Amino acid sequence: MPILAIDFPNFNPVAVAIGPIVIRWYALAYIVGIVLGWIYARALIKRERLWGGPAPVSLIQFDDFILWVTLGIIIGGRTGEVLFWNFPYYYAHPLEIFQLWNGGMSFHGGYLGCAVAVIAFALTQRISILSLGDLTCAVAPIGIFLGRVANFVNGELWGRVTDGDLPWAVIFPHAGPQPRHPSQLYEAGLEGLLLFVVLAIMVRMGALKRQGMILGAFTIVYGCARIVGELFREPDAPTGFVFGQVTMGQLLSVPMIVIGLVLIVRAWRLPDRSALNPGGA
Repeated sequence: MPILAIDFPNFNPVAVAIGPIVIRWYALAYIVGIVLGWIYARALIKRERLWGGPAPVSLIQFDDFILWVTLGIIIGGRTGEVLFWNFPYYYAHPLEIFQLWNGGMSFHGGYLGCAVAVIAFALTQRISILSLGDLTCAVAPIGIFLGRVANFVNGELWGRVTDGDLPWAVIFPHAGPQPRHPSQLYEAGLEGLLLFVVLAIMVRMGALKRQGMILGAFTIVYGCARIVGELFREPDAPTGFVFGQVTMGQLLSVPMIVIGLVLIVRAWRLPDRSALNPGGA
């Protein structure tokens, strides 16, 4: 065992326990991520300068949308976990599909669930689907970051065995004695912090004025970050490598990048909202 390897900290998976009420770190990450994203989104809606005029989504509408997107993330994330990652297991144990407190959420499934929520809510409210998607994606990295940190706290989705004496290699209790990459933290940095910074800079530069620009950028950057992160992450059982050295996470990220490119090209070809609202700030 390399001398510099770090034993995994003995985290308690339960963050808050009040009598029979138990909140695990995984659930807390979702709760805090949604609340912080909601606060950030409201701040963006209030700044008309970023939109080239009044935001296409009102504060009241976005407050109502929170319930829709929360359900979309949970239902989509769990459905993706069942269908994409571990269908044989859940087919044999169907009641465990509903045991969300044990973890197990697919980002790609959550992304699709979120997309359905955005489309459905935008149609019912007669607002721009792409603008609502832009707003949702601008705040999404907050939740992704917290979710990946929660993965690390839970000691799940660990990285591949390291080559040599990596100073920050971690020995996870359920992954054998070999030191591994803390890939959850790599993904938190790439899919959370880096993605948030990129999108925040784009928002500041006026990307919200072009419908679909932030949505497209989110989809591209996340897809690329996930592909890179999977190079250090142990392929998820029982899926493993889909073919060659390609993992399911990498495979599902490819169409995301393609869709993102289409959205970016479309956004650049259309006039921005400030041109449609000449009186806007």
